[in-house]
Amino acid sequence: MKRRSFLQTAALGTAALALPACSTANTPSDSKKIGVALVGLGYYASNLLAPALQLTKHCALRGIVTGTPSKIPTWQKKYGIEDGNVYNYENFHELANNDSIDAVYIVLPNTLHAEYAIKAAEAGKHVWCEKPMATTVADCQAIIDACRKNKVKLTIGYRCQHEPNTKTIIGWRKTKPFGAIKNIVAEAGFRSNFPADNWKMSGPMCGGAIWDMGTYPINAARYVSGEFPIAVTARHENDRKDIFTQVNETTFFDLEFPSGAVANCKTTFGANINDLQVTCENGSYGLSPFQSYEGVKGLASDGTLLNKTTENQQAAQMDNDALAILNNTEVLVPGKDGLEDVRIIEGIMKSAASGARVVF
Repeated sequence: MKRRSFLQTAALGTAALALPACSTANTPSDSKKIGVALVGLGYYASNLLAPALQLTKHCALRGIVTGTPSKIPTWQKKYGIEDGNVYNYENFHELANNDSIDAVYIVLPNTLHAEYAIKAAEAGKHVWCEKPMATTVADCQAIIDACRKNKVKLTIGYRCQHEPNTKTIIGWRKTKPFGAIKNIVAEAGFRSNFPADNWKMSGPMCGGAIWDMGTYPINAARYVSGEFPIAVTARHENDRKDIFTQVNETTFFDLEFPSGAVANCKTTFGANINDLQVTCENGSYGLSPFQSYEGVKGLASDGTLLNKTTENQQAAQMDNDALAILNNTEVLVPGKDGLEDVRIIEGIMKSAASGARVVF
């Protein structure tokens, strides 16, 4: 039986295969793991995703897609990637003929996400796309449509939603242990020293803090509240005007939600900030740091500690996404989640440019 046929059969009758990401059951054989190809071999893929794939129970790093031939020997030697599983951007479409690769993880500059996510879907591969999903709502919708048309799963790389302490506070939006949410403060950023030719500094549709770190407070405000905002007010600031000539260094934005809750958010390339605080009718809770790769922790006003640990966030994320394929279940973070965040970014940019409150 071909691998693709096996996975289709498994998706229809997988009760016996259903294994939670934290299961202590025996690790499945390599032939029953989801074969993953990383598309783009920059820092995140090289230093975080590839090592994390070695820690997963339900994934195997089987392929790479790169436009830099000099990287190929190192990756093949380190991860045992076969010659037939090495691709470039010109022959990317030939992934359709490779049954050993089931999912592709798009780890490219933001402006390229839509193009290659759609090509991956058309090749019949499940799509794992880094955040932000794309640079326009229209491109996000095009990715969703392509995945739906080709009957492949789509998930966005919001690893925080797979992290155990974050999952706890996501659950509290329903149980409301401290009453209704009144205010959310979400801030994420770091002091960057990107060179002028780095893609994150190259233009308003690709770079700047809002398109990089901004997705963390935006997504956090949404997963804490469980709501999509009704309006946003935003402004930009550039302290280092000699460096930030094409993109914005810092963005402040306030999100108004239907329930009456308000989120005061900040994202920046000018300072190290990493905090999420939630104030409710009868108490409060938060995580600090809330979006680090490790060490996420927090405290509630009643003394409840938010200090669960996970071995590796990226490994947990990819295992959960692999299980959704193997068990034919819904992904934790669907494409709609990515689209809604980009819709908010579009509103933020419009508000900051006009100085006016933008209604969604």
